Amino acid sequence: MAEIIYSYVSIIKKKNLGIETKEAIDKFMETGEFKKLSDGTLHEEWFAKLKKNDYLDLETGKKIPEETIKLLNIQKDVTIKQLIKVPNLYETKDNTLIDASMRAHKFLWRMCESYELWCKETSQSEQLLLNIID
Repeated sequence: MAEIIYSYVSIIKKKNLGIETKEAIDKFMETGEFKKLSDGTLHEEWFAKLKKNDYLDLETGKKIPEETIKLLNIQKDVTIKQLIKVPNLYETKDNTLIDASMRAHKFLWRMCESYELWCKETSQSEQLLLNIID
């Protein structure tokens, strides 16, 4: 999930040269992919593919342990709670993020940060485009 979020935020930042990562995350929050993530659709589609493939990891060919599936369901629930739907992303008076949107923004930032840390730990620094942890 962190890789998916990171990829979309990176694409947005590339398409909008000169914007900060914070702004790219805000723009991601306005996309259909964010909606799928925030309402659980992304996880449900993923679970459907896993079930169709008898819970086999396509890269390794090994069966995904039941404990991992349980953890992914927990991840889905936490993600939905953190990315709660917000009708209007910004307050109209002063154009600031409202509390629920700020919580979602911080969650997305942490996901991107986690992905960068994982890339560094696994010697995949070429994947780092946002430079959050520097």
